[in-house]
Amino acid sequence: MEWFSRLAPVWQALAGATVNWLLTALGAGVVLVFRTVNRTLLDGMLGFAAGVMIAASYWSLLAPAIQMAQGTGVPAWIPAAVGFLVGGVFLWILDRILPHLHPGLSAEEIEGIPTRWRRSVLLIMAVTLHNIPEGLAVGVAFGAVAAGIPAATLAGAVALSIGIGIQNIPEGTAVAAPLRREGLSPWRSFWYGQLSGVVEPMAAVVGAVLVVAIRAVLPYALAFAAGAMIYVVVEELIPESQVNRHTHVATFGVMVGFVVMMILDVAMG
Repeated sequence: MEWFSRLAPVWQALAGATVNWLLTALGAGVVLVFRTVNRTLLDGMLGFAAGVMIAASYWSLLAPAIQMAQGTGVPAWIPAAVGFLVGGVFLWILDRILPHLHPGLSAEEIEGIPTRWRRSVLLIMAVTLHNIPEGLAVGVAFGAVAAGIPAATLAGAVALSIGIGIQNIPEGTAVAAPLRREGLSPWRSFWYGQLSGVVEPMAAVVGAVLVVAIRAVLPYALAFAAGAMIYVVVEELIPESQVNRHTHVATFGVMVGFVVMMILDVAMG
């Protein structure tokens, strides 16, 4: 940890998000071994990912944002509330514009602007949407540490990165498994699955650079990432995990994911 603490925050964010990208690839690599993935298991994994993101949104993002806003001359809840809502609106705009298709849905249910993109590309774009706020969250967390804010710790940023990395594994599987099921080769399914995580290091660098350059935006940026993540959870992850009626498995997945991320954040942060 000592050598890592000496890195510039942008490099820390890039390193953390790159590991998370590799964990997305690990999840996608399931298709190199298995032709199909049990749908009940996949729904539980999607629920787990949702639970991690819910816990991270509060423990790692919203709570520090409120602490950082204290003593700034405005009520502490204002940056958290404004950033949270703006983050949700930002993801809603992306959701309306970026063409994508959620696993298990028909071609008639494509979201975003009309397109002739292939189904495989649309499936990738659906999970890419998940990874944008995750990358931003990691970048903002490491940037906050560099700003010297007492509420932000390197251990807490690492815990957030670990939690998001863990839930990236089922997200990689969620992209690659449907592609394999539709007849793509194992290697092509794997390639497209890991490709959905490429955006995460880029978003992390953007987040870190922003908060290092403009310290005043820190509480808003943390809350923004939280709002974007909650939007993804409510709009996409939970509905996808429930569509096959494995409701109890998906629900307990959410609870386990929440507890795992809470433990990581409290124990390390």
